[in-house]
Amino acid sequence: MWARDAALVKALQTGRTNTRYLPGIALPDSLAVQGGSEASLAQAVSGQDLIIMATPVSAARSLLQKLQHATVPVAWLSKGFEAPLAAAPSSASSSASFGLLVHEIRAQVAINLRAGVLSGPSFALEVARGQPTALVAASEHAEVRDALVAAFHGPTLRVYANDDIVGVEVGGAVKNVLAIATGLCDGLQLGLNARAALITRGLAEMTRLGVALGARAETFTGLSGLGDLVLTATGDLSRNRKVGLLLAQGKTLAEVLESLGHVAEGVYCARTVVQRAAGLGVEMPIAQSVVALLDGKLQPAEAVAALMGREPSAEPG
Repeated sequence: MWARDAALVKALQTGRTNTRYLPGIALPDSLAVQGGSEASLAQAVSGQDLIIMATPVSAARSLLQKLQHATVPVAWLSKGFEAPLAAAPSSASSSASFGLLVHEIRAQVAINLRAGVLSGPSFALEVARGQPTALVAASEHAEVRDALVAAFHGPTLRVYANDDIVGVEVGGAVKNVLAIATGLCDGLQLGLNARAALITRGLAEMTRLGVALGARAETFTGLSGLGDLVLTATGDLSRNRKVGLLLAQGKTLAEVLESLGHVAEGVYCARTVVQRAAGLGVEMPIAQSVVALLDGKLQPAEAVAALMGREPSAEPG
């Protein structure tokens, strides 16, 4: 295991547990932990047959650049859109400055890398405890899909291969934004009917954006779409759902993020989701309401009223 943070490396080496993210889970004695420098990264990946990147999306670009010459399959666990690298475009039709999904970043900085994503409905703590979980290994490269299935498929972890990396990544990113909305709904005690409506209409939004970006619609009825959305929108371990719950209590976004102490990807990629949807002419009213809420332009009750006050339309769509 290689980590960017030298202090974390030292703590993992001595305490053999990640008290912040996986409390109570002991690292195997056979696992070497190193990190900090690029030299130690090169040493860590040398001789391996598969490399897994377990970083926030914000760190994916720099790490992919460092790994661009790797000759073995690389897969990331990140879910979300990168923050835009430049000012937002003046025209909604231009996507030059929009934040990217990780496979799009890879195409920019590590074009020859054989890579993919391991995604799906999975709270890390449950995976670490050995509780039953099903995931999707997505890549345009069959070699990467096969390597991920061979490495991780087992008695408590089922891994399904999928070549629709666009759909799998869109599902993993957008569900975080929708989970904030569902947390808000639950925090306001609007009831289970409202929660079901939000999840269902959120799935429609996610699918519209994914198809517009080149994904297959059926991907969103699978593990990385509907499965991950249901988990993140309803599970008590969901950081993004907790953001909505705390906002419903009247806390400011700054207070929410301070209390979390962890990354909530939905907060950071919500605006990019809406920007990319607008550039493609895709309607995403739930995501738009989440952005307005995070920006302080709407209060929690106003965000719900804005959604319920929309003109009626026909299903599906």
